[in-house]
Amino acid sequence: MRRREVEQAPTTRHHRLKGTLATGRHNGIDMEQWQYEVTADGRIWYLIDTERRTWWVRHAGIGHPKTIE
Repeated sequence: MRRREVEQAPTTRHHRLKGTLATGRHNGIDMEQWQYEVTADGRIWYLIDTERRTWWVRHAGIGHPKTIE
């Protein structure tokens, strides 16, 4: 989805999560965790695996995930 460097968001709908949610763990590796605002309520949370050039989807749904409420 993105070709730019990890630190840059490709659109205003992409946001790096903050605080304890800024990183997530997948397969024992800590990775940056980002959010994509699909709609006003819809969200996709994903991890960026720069080594494998892969995104790992953590959450996709309507509304904010319960972890941020």
